[in-house]
Amino acid sequence: MKTSIATVSISGDLREKLAAIASAGFDGVEIFEQDFLAFDGTPAEVGRMVRDHGLEITLFQPFRDFEGLPEPQRSRAFDRAERKFDVMQELGTQLMLICSNVAPIALGGIDRAAADFRELGERAAKRGLRVGYEALAWGRHVNDHRDAWETVRRADHPNIGLILDSFHTLARGIDVDTIRSIPGDRIFIVQLADAPKMEMELLNWSRHYRSMPGQGDLPVVDFMRAVAATGYAGPLSLEIFNDQFRGGSPRSIAIDGHRSLVNLMDHVRRVEPAAVAVEVPAMPDRVRVEGVEFVEFAANEQEAGELGKLLATMGFAPKAKHRNKDVVLWRQGPASSAINIVINTEHEGLAHSSYLVHGTNAYALGIRVEDAQATVMRARALGATLFEQQHGPGELAIPAIRGVGGGVIYFIDGRSELAGVWDIEFEPLPDSKANDAGLIAVDHIAQTMNYEEMLTWILFYTAIFRTEKSPMVDVVDPGGLVRSQVMESQDGALRLTLNGAESRKTLAGHFIAESFGSSVQHLAFRTRDIFATAAAMEKLGFRPLKISANYYDDLEARLGIEPAMSARLRTRNILYDRDEAGEYFQLYSTNYGEGFFFEVVERRGGYRGYGAVNAPFRIAAQKRQLRPAGVPRPVSG
Repeated sequence: MKTSIATVSISGDLREKLAAIASAGFDGVEIFEQDFLAFDGTPAEVGRMVRDHGLEITLFQPFRDFEGLPEPQRSRAFDRAERKFDVMQELGTQLMLICSNVAPIALGGIDRAAADFRELGERAAKRGLRVGYEALAWGRHVNDHRDAWETVRRADHPNIGLILDSFHTLARGIDVDTIRSIPGDRIFIVQLADAPKMEMELLNWSRHYRSMPGQGDLPVVDFMRAVAATGYAGPLSLEIFNDQFRGGSPRSIAIDGHRSLVNLMDHVRRVEPAAVAVEVPAMPDRVRVEGVEFVEFAANEQEAGELGKLLATMGFAPKAKHRNKDVVLWRQGPASSAINIVINTEHEGLAHSSYLVHGTNAYALGIRVEDAQATVMRARALGATLFEQQHGPGELAIPAIRGVGGGVIYFIDGRSELAGVWDIEFEPLPDSKANDAGLIAVDHIAQTMNYEEMLTWILFYTAIFRTEKSPMVDVVDPGGLVRSQVMESQDGALRLTLNGAESRKTLAGHFIAESFGSSVQHLAFRTRDIFATAAAMEKLGFRPLKISANYYDDLEARLGIEPAMSARLRTRNILYDRDEAGEYFQLYSTNYGEGFFFEVVERRGGYRGYGAVNAPFRIAAQKRQLRPAGVPRPVSG
């Protein structure tokens, strides 16, 4: 599979862009004319620079407003094309993109356009060059790939071909199966982009909101299945116009882009294997998650004690200690299906480094999967960074990759010795008093990050695991909006909420600023009976987040809650939501540190949401607990 990306897709000057593109593993690059014009060097120098990076120039683009012009504009268009052919030959590339005409003076008629392209094909052939025609979704006369193909077909010249762009086809809702009848050798290059579904003028949508395949809502897989059915075997190239990407890290955006193409074609190969003519990297299928095996905190001794006290009020107890390290396992529930919380107070290694940067934080997750080694193989094929840390005698080499905020995701399976990690690496502690509060599982994990990071991690999770993303939700914080995106497996074994902060004034933004980076901000545990759990935790000294009485008055009016139920909720500071499928109950801890917190939830019926309607009231209550601005953070011993 030959992968390519347009220079317009990432930030930086041309040198920075090429370095990032090559480092990410691309084979080729589309030179966007504006990037070339802004570079202080000759076309030949640009060509050498591209080749020195081990890349080829797959496309020079765009050439605008060519076909169907009256005279004298038509002659000028051919003169402009000849000038661009000069540049292409110096660059060392053979293919130029011409997008459909948008000029008001452009004349309609496919035969007229075909005649122009036939003549241009003759001129290109004399130089050993080719021209591809692309239908812009907002083209004046040609805005559909079917019309662009008919123009190419009637031009009937081997140096004139079709360029397909997924955005232009999908944004207009054109039936992708119409692509299947196009001969694959007449398609000169395929450009790919996704986008969120939006009601917006096509040009603005295209110029500002495109994203990598898998990050948006368009059926890019269906588009690529249709392309594959033509027998097309040429480059797959990304052309992404996105304001956020233009201000982001060129290296990370390029990595996302390469990952998106590999993931896309792996998906296409699995659903339409006979049609895929390009060679797709071999890798295991997306991984089915069976559950959350553990969450590991990094802390110092004092803060570990404080965290332990909070866990104890929720029914957790210290059950085992690591044989070689200062690591303690806190557990609730039977060992076979327990919630495992690990507190690491080592003075070396990644946990210690994470503590020094972020303070006490949930820096590592253990995910239970079908096959840990297969998971790592897929993650590596998709460009994830593997994590390895020196392990001592009697310790397991647990497969792992780096995750959000530089944290770690470990993989545990039941088919290897990894299933016995708690018995192999840990020594039981003397039985403590059984204070189980009825928590039965990790319901979901909330990771808070800068909004600019969200698309990266959406692609990361959906590419590796069998998870799907739900529509993005705007969470109203008194200090601004927080964008929330849920990633979950079909059976709910893994639920992640990604919360993107744009303002430091929000609770999420405060957490990022004070914790020096993205991290897990809260853990939600599930119970079968939230009222019984709340009562049990109260006896253990748990202090719930106090919810305003006004919330419960409104709840009665808004949802018609019976006074008796409202009183039970109010007494325990439990929030409530419901939909057509079921009910949802939420109970929160007070803040730990600079905005970390725990949540207890009960799901009844088929409720699949996360109580987003309650977020403003929860956030307001949490903000009342934050230390006032200007008051220094307490220094731990």
